[in-house]
Amino acid sequence: MKHWWVNQNQTFAHEVGGGYLWSPKKKADGSRNYFYDSMTRVDPGDLVFSFCDTYIKAIGRVIGHHESRSKPNEFGEVGDSWSTEGWFVPVDFIFIDRPIRPKDHIESLLPLLPHKYSPLQDNGNGNQGVYLTDVPLDLAEALLSLMGPQVEALINDFKQPTTEVSEISDIVTDKVLPETQKAQLIQARIGQGLFRTKVSQIEPKCRVTGMTTPQFLIASHIKPWAKSDNSERIDGNNGLLLAPHIDHLFDKGYISFTDEGEILKSSSLDEMVLAWLENSIIPTPLNTKQCVYMEYHRINIFKE
Repeated sequence: MKHWWVNQNQTFAHEVGGGYLWSPKKKADGSRNYFYDSMTRVDPGDLVFSFCDTYIKAIGRVIGHHESRSKPNEFGEVGDSWSTEGWFVPVDFIFIDRPIRPKDHIESLLPLLPHKYSPLQDNGNGNQGVYLTDVPLDLAEALLSLMGPQVEALINDFKQPTTEVSEISDIVTDKVLPETQKAQLIQARIGQGLFRTKVSQIEPKCRVTGMTTPQFLIASHIKPWAKSDNSERIDGNNGLLLAPHIDHLFDKGYISFTDEGEILKSSSLDEMVLAWLENSIIPTPLNTKQCVYMEYHRINIFKE
C-alpha cells in the first residue's frame, strides 16, 4: 500500500463528496506535470490524505484504477484554465472527526518531509503547485498518529484484505450485465449514484447523530453487498445514511437497530463508546422493507 497527499482547496466538496480524484492530463501549455502524472501511479488499496484550507480533513482508500475522463460538470467555473480531458480515480473517502493542521506540528513533521515533491513547505503551509504527490511511509505514520484512535481503526480496516476491488472487477468483466446496470452496481458498491439517491429519499439523516449534510454521510448497505443479489444492491430500502464513525460501527456489527429504530449495542463496545452512543437522537421506526434487511443484519452481522 502506497500513501498519497492531495491538495483539494478548490475541489474538496466535489471530490470527497463524490468519491473520486480528478486532474487534467497536462498543464495549460500542454506540458507534463508530475502531480498529474501521479494519478496514473495509484493502485487500489492505496491511502490518500485529503488536504484543504490548511487541514487534513479526510482520508480515502483508492478503490479502482485510473481512467481517462472529462472534467466533472460539478466543478463549474473552477479550473477554467484546465484542459477538459483528465485522469479520474475512484476513492472511498471518510471525513475525519477532528481534522489536523500539519502547520501546528511542523517541528516534528519537518524532518520527515521529502526533499523533492513535498506536499508541505518548511513553514507548514501547503505547496500550492502540488495536486497529488507521494507520502513517504514515516511521514504517513506520523500523520496517522496525530489523527487519533478513530482513524487508526479505519486504517487497520483498510490494511485488511478486501474483496471490494475484486467485486467491482467482477462487475466490469461480466459479459451478461448491460453497461447501464454495471455502472449502477459499481456506484452502489461505493455508496454513490442511484443507490445513494434512493437511500437519501428514505433516510434524510444519520439515525444516530442527526447529521443531514450529504457530503458528511455514507450510504451504507444494511444487508452486506456480498450477501445481496443485484436488485438488493441498488434497493434504497437496503441502506442507511450514516456519519462515517457510525457507519464503521454498523458495518462491523458493533451496533444494529430494532424495527422501531432503537440502537442495539454490542457488549464488546468499551464504556466510552457506549456512553457516547447515549447521546443519539430520538429513534425513527424503519419501514416494512427496511425491517426485512435489518433482521438479516441483526441475525448475521450484529455482535451481541
